[in-house]
Amino acid sequence: MSYKRELKGLYVITDDKLTPSNTLFSQVEKSLKGGASIVQLRDKKNSDDIVKLTAVKLQKLCHKYNAAFVLNDKIELAIELGCDGLHIGKSDHHRFEEIRKKFKGKIGVSCYGDVELAKSFERKGADYAAFGSFFSSPTKPTSNIVPLEVLSKAKKELSIPVCAIGGINSENLLDIMKHDPDMVSIISDIWNSENITAQASFYSNQF
Repeated sequence: MSYKRELKGLYVITDDKLTPSNTLFSQVEKSLKGGASIVQLRDKKNSDDIVKLTAVKLQKLCHKYNAAFVLNDKIELAIELGCDGLHIGKSDHHRFEEIRKKFKGKIGVSCYGDVELAKSFERKGADYAAFGSFFSSPTKPTSNIVPLEVLSKAKKELSIPVCAIGGINSENLLDIMKHDPDMVSIISDIWNSENITAQASFYSNQF
């Protein structure tokens, strides 16, 4: 199934440490109850067989809440399962055209701080571009920090949705929202919250 709803709002990303397999589904469901509109499975440690089982179950859960399910990096699996979306980073940029021919869902691309790169992927058929990190991120501590102005430039020069990611939390969110991103990706500030549903609702309400 390819996802038809507009790509907008709170975009939550799972994490090997913060969403362990024994609580993953209950945590994700709490975020969906709070209004998360996109859920990305980012699993760097489990076998493809386990990722496959998790992805099928998560996509079903997302659809229950009219949310989109995105698989990170696992290109062949995303094609096989017919995921709503696939997100690719730098290591797969060179494969984009091949992926676009085979994958029918939405494709998001990490563009870091490079709007020109995002424009080239837009021309090739990308469905959204993600930019960041904008603040130091506990998930990716070595990421380069990107100036916030990149978001405004991206919004002005791209016609596909723009996603902000990296170190975003409730304290710096207003600085991000001034630049009018279509989506904000949150990891730590959702999963570390004592009330995931309320925290997700706080972010969702910004849109």
